Parts: sequence; structure tokens; C-alpha cells
Amino acid sequence: MKIEVLTLFPKMLEGFVSESIVGRALREQLFALQIHNLRDWAKDARRTVDDRPFGGGAGMVLQPEPLTEAVDSLKNEQTHVVYLCPDGFPLTMSKVRAFAQKEHLLLISGHYEGIDERVRARCIDEEISIGDYVLTNGTLAAAVLIDAVVRMLPGVLGDEQSLEQDSFAHGLLSFPQYTRPEVFREQSIPHVLSSGDHEAIDKWRLKYQIKRTLQRRPDLIFN
Repeated sequence: MKIEVLTLFPKMLEGFVSESIVGRALREQLFALQIHNLRDWAKDARRTVDDRPFGGGAGMVLQPEPLTEAVDSLKNEQTHVVYLCPDGFPLTMSKVRAFAQKEHLLLISGHYEGIDERVRARCIDEEISIGDYVLTNGTLAAAVLIDAVVRMLPGVLGDEQSLEQDSFAHGLLSFPQYTRPEVFREQSIPHVLSSGDHEAIDKWRLKYQIKRTLQRRPDLIFN
């Protein structure tokens, strides 16, 4: 898989992608990544890529020309273009799995008041939001999407079975986790987890997955 990112703040991503599991996967060439500065497609000496919105407003909007030319120059027949924006569709595990099957993802980081609507209509395959809040720009959202997708790629995680225990893997939140020592500050782990009875452990985990999901995300069950 190849992932490319169009952003006004490439350095925000450079440190992120060099660390942890994503960094290791990149060094082991389990995926390829290129980060592009949108200003490289600007036409003037000041490298301008934004302008005031028609109709008035406090912020700026990314212009259609440099953004369209950037997308056209980077995409091919396999490219799936994703725009990160607050008014996009929610990023879910099913979306992440679908993105992980793509050969080429081109992520567009929104900035200021967003991008010209004509670009959204002409160039974008999917619009994605990582939550019901607004960031200073979409580069952090692109980082979140990259992290979620990369860990789904073959060979990235040391134990592929851990994907099956993730929150949302089967439409439920994850179960509580415990490690050694068995007793910590007078609190013991649930007895079943040290019983060696794997059937009982599976039932206990499912019970608490359902309980936690009902408490925190009932929409996952009743939607």
C-alpha cells in the first residue's frame, strides 16, 4: 500500500510517522508514505493557496486551482482520494478495514474554513471526520487515519490475533484488561482470568464487552 498526504504542515506528520508501530512498518517497507506540501503547487512567489470566501466570513478557503492540480498530478487509476474534514462521514472500523484494502490512498488535509466546494465535487472519493469537534487543521486527522489503517496491514502487528480483541472489532467495545501482579493495592484480578478455563474466560470477556458498550456506546448495539 502507498499513502500520500497533501497538507500545509508536513512537519506535523514527519515526527509522528517515524515513531512506534507506524515508524517500524515504514522502515520495514510494509507500506510506503509520501508527504507533500500543498504550496508546491502554488503559482505565485508567495506560494498562496488560500483566499477569502465568497459571501463573506472570518476565515480563508483553500483555492481550487493548486489543490486540483496537486490531486491530478498525484493520482492514478488505483488512487482513493480522502478529504479529512469535520463535516465528513464518521471514521469507523469498517471504514478503516476498507481503506486498508486500497492500493493507494491520497489524504487531503483540510485547513482554515475548508476547501472550495468544486474540488470536493470533482476530486474527492470520500470525506471523513474523526469526531464531532474541530481541529486547527486536518493533518492530525490524517495521522489518526494513517495509524488506524497501517495497523490493519499484514505483518504490522506482532500478533495478528490482537486485532480480534480491539474495540469495535465485532461491534462492541473491548473488555477490561489486567496484568501482573495479581493483587495490587488490595485489589485482585477477577478469579476467572487465572483459572485456565478458556471457555469461562471468553464468556466473562463477552459479558463485560456488552456491559461496557451498553454503558458507554449503546448506539453500537441499538443503532
